[in-house]
Amino acid sequence: MRKNLLTKWTKRYIFLLLLWQFVSGLAYAQTGNISGKVTDNNGNAVPGASVKIKNTNRVTSTNTSGAFTLTDVNIATVTLQISYVGYQTKEITATVNKPINISLAEESNKMDEIIVTGTFDKRKRMDASVAITTLNAVQMERIVPASAADLLKNVPGVFVNSSVGEIRNSVASRGITVGTQDGSFGYEYVSMQEDGLPITNTTYFGYGPDFFLRPDATLGRLEAVRGGTASITAANAPGGIFNYVSKTGGDVFEGEIRTKLGLVGIDGRGYSRADLNLGGPMGDNWFYNVGGFYRYDQGGRYAGYPMNNGGQIKANIVKKYKTGSLKFFGKYLNDRNGYAQFIPTTGFDNPQPAIGFDINSTVLMPNINYKSQDFIYGGSLNFNPSNLVKSTYRSGGLNWQQDLGGGWSLNNSAKYSSNTILYNTPGGVSAMSATDLTTYFLLTGNTGLGIGTYSFKDAQSGRELMSVNSALGAGGLPVYTVTKNELPGQQLRPNSLFLTTFGAYKNSVKEFIDQFSLNKSIKNMNFTIGGYFGYSDVHRYSGLDGVALSTIQNRPQLVSLTFNGVTLGGTSGLHQVTNKDGIAQANGDNGASLSFNAKQKQGALFFGHTWNITEKLTFDWGLRYENVNVTGYNERVYMKTGVQGGVDGDPKTFYDNNTVSKITAVNFDKTLHTFSFSGALNYKFNDNVAIYGRYSEGKKAPDLDVYFAANRPETIGLLNPMERTTRQVEVGLKARTKGLNLFVTPFYSILSGVPNGQMFGAVGGGFYVPPMLYGKYRTLGVEIEADYKIDNHFSIRGVATFQRSKIAEFEAWVANGAGPADDTKISYSGNETDNNARTILNLTPTYTTGKFYTFLTWSYLGKRQANAANVFSLPGFSQFDFGAGYDINKRLKLSANVNNLFNEYGAMSWVRPGGILETLEGNNAFTQTLYNQAVQNNAPYSTVSIPPRAYFLTASYKF
Repeated sequence: MRKNLLTKWTKRYIFLLLLWQFVSGLAYAQTGNISGKVTDNNGNAVPGASVKIKNTNRVTSTNTSGAFTLTDVNIATVTLQISYVGYQTKEITATVNKPINISLAEESNKMDEIIVTGTFDKRKRMDASVAITTLNAVQMERIVPASAADLLKNVPGVFVNSSVGEIRNSVASRGITVGTQDGSFGYEYVSMQEDGLPITNTTYFGYGPDFFLRPDATLGRLEAVRGGTASITAANAPGGIFNYVSKTGGDVFEGEIRTKLGLVGIDGRGYSRADLNLGGPMGDNWFYNVGGFYRYDQGGRYAGYPMNNGGQIKANIVKKYKTGSLKFFGKYLNDRNGYAQFIPTTGFDNPQPAIGFDINSTVLMPNINYKSQDFIYGGSLNFNPSNLVKSTYRSGGLNWQQDLGGGWSLNNSAKYSSNTILYNTPGGVSAMSATDLTTYFLLTGNTGLGIGTYSFKDAQSGRELMSVNSALGAGGLPVYTVTKNELPGQQLRPNSLFLTTFGAYKNSVKEFIDQFSLNKSIKNMNFTIGGYFGYSDVHRYSGLDGVALSTIQNRPQLVSLTFNGVTLGGTSGLHQVTNKDGIAQANGDNGASLSFNAKQKQGALFFGHTWNITEKLTFDWGLRYENVNVTGYNERVYMKTGVQGGVDGDPKTFYDNNTVSKITAVNFDKTLHTFSFSGALNYKFNDNVAIYGRYSEGKKAPDLDVYFAANRPETIGLLNPMERTTRQVEVGLKARTKGLNLFVTPFYSILSGVPNGQMFGAVGGGFYVPPMLYGKYRTLGVEIEADYKIDNHFSIRGVATFQRSKIAEFEAWVANGAGPADDTKISYSGNETDNNARTILNLTPTYTTGKFYTFLTWSYLGKRQANAANVFSLPGFSQFDFGAGYDINKRLKLSANVNNLFNEYGAMSWVRPGGILETLEGNNAFTQTLYNQAVQNNAPYSTVSIPPRAYFLTASYKF
């Protein structure tokens, strides 16, 4: 019985197996072609669309008629993925040898895309009460940004100053960064992030996020939030969040090789770059992505050595499972970057490079080696400007997303990084007069002043360029007379040279950052509670108290200085003020060595609640509490210059006469507690129109500069860090029609607690810092973002910001003489905020036909008040960037770009007329009286402009 039953089931099994093989054979025997046509909703052909068999590498493109064919397909039924820029990606089932017609819907992702930055829960942009702009990989690939910050010019409400190069940029959101000229302070109120975590959790002079942030082929998306929810969703950054989101691997292996060659500047200096990105599966639900770049850039303002040289590698591995995912990520950056210095300029109404200079000029020092004492740790330090600013970033971390069931979910991201920055580049260039006592006091001190002859010589050839006689005048002080002058650039500032300050700044920061959130969703509500922890161990050393003398010209030449005569210190004969290369030692305590050491611990708790009151009305609000504790100590070397002879024991070699007088240390331990709030209502009239209103109050603890500035025992008691407060009201309109996505966001912001630091000359030489003053500012404006597809060929994207910013409260110190005894205050309340453009526009029309596209971007930056005194305005200017591309085939693409097409000199920042002392007093001390005198005398000042014209050719191969 059992045997018969077994035989019966065996026969059935064999029959079913043979039947399955027969049917399978029929299916696979139907090898043939899959063909069809892709059109839009109006029946018009869509040329250049990608048609791919899902989960394979089989892909083709439609021709000019929208037709496509995939040959030798050996599966009877497949799933096709059809995609094209400007249309929604579509999946459809197709059968071999049966032509199909496919209709693509116009892309509406600007409203329907899911956003994750600035929200506690993922939601469509139409449903979110957040002022956010997104850029995808295709949009970013078509342009050649000067830096990571440069991409943000495509975001309304954001002011970007990327004129100096790839690093030390400034990013301001809604007037939140006011009065900022130096890029070292350019990110104080915003959070620059990579994959949802800050690049670095602390900032201070000479250290910020853009030293470690570079866009490359691994960048998949950029999400930019202005104001609003940044107060409660980001750490210490109420001004905005700019999140650079990396690509991750997919179901099939894919990659891209991108090479770029360029000519930058009028002289056509070389630029070369290679990007690589690879991604795909690596096992059961394991995926990877790895890539990076390497770049060599001589720079349009060529100083004799490359301005950018280095690269990075980034990687991530993702494990997906039924209830969540785990992502491991890492990054290594090793890059060297220079930044442009301000060049001599004439004309306040229309700033233009002075005689002998142009948009390509540089005043950076030539390649030179210099060794100086390390006054704190002993030994010596080396300096060479060709080493530039070397930034190294090593980071690794993980992100865990877990569905806990019952509407609960958990998200945790953590990262550890070790960051270093070594400055080997000049700190500033200003003019000095050979007939000014201050010049010689700065170089030699009191004991070095003398009666005799000063000789300025070309440091390379030894040819004398200028001779100055010194004789006693009234009051017993030397008076200087020029007897010979063959220096260039004297029509700009007679009897003068460039004086360049420099030092080797060592920054070492080790950081750990962790952010977690626990989310609960119910029928019409979402609750989030979470925490943030950031730990930064910061060490910064400032040394090398050197200054260099050079000629006033493009690519200055170093000048050496000797003195032959009798000094007040009692020495006589020939004295070496500089070494043979033209480098001197700043007098005494002017060039002190400083060591800063701080540990910043930052903890935060946040809560968010979203309530879908009705199908159309949503209310969301949140709170954030932050605790920031900074402990540490600062060491300061007090030096003296005299007849002791310094390192070599020779008092006649002034360039090494500084010796240590004493070393002091001060300690600090300060804690700030802040509360922030944001709440909004979003009303969706229908799927095409929505409006929201939001009020936010965000707090920010000061950066570490406040602590590092307190480095003297006599001033440490004045250390009183204060929180800064932003209050913002915004209303957002989101609307779409056929082909149009429109966002209009009026806003009103108040920023208070902004410090105003100044430095003045002290009695007997040296400098002092007066008590800190704080300002308050108001900004009223409207942000507009629009994407409009006119037809299948023409589209246009535009962003605009119209704003007016006013100084509500602001006072500054005025130094009436050396020392603080006669200092007075001046009020600028009621004036327009400086460096805040009234109008910012970015308009890009694009034409596409088949495999070809071209665009022209018009950027306009309106006039800005030059300083708080409103003595003059930096004029508005336009910049045009051109781009075009062609798809050679489905894998190979070529593109060409020309940035700053008409080589416009657009002044972005400025430095007041005068020498080093005037420069240290700051632009706000440039009064109406001084301005009138400068105009009358046609006095030169200094500006830095947008980068000069540059040409780029890019080849991209995707596989």
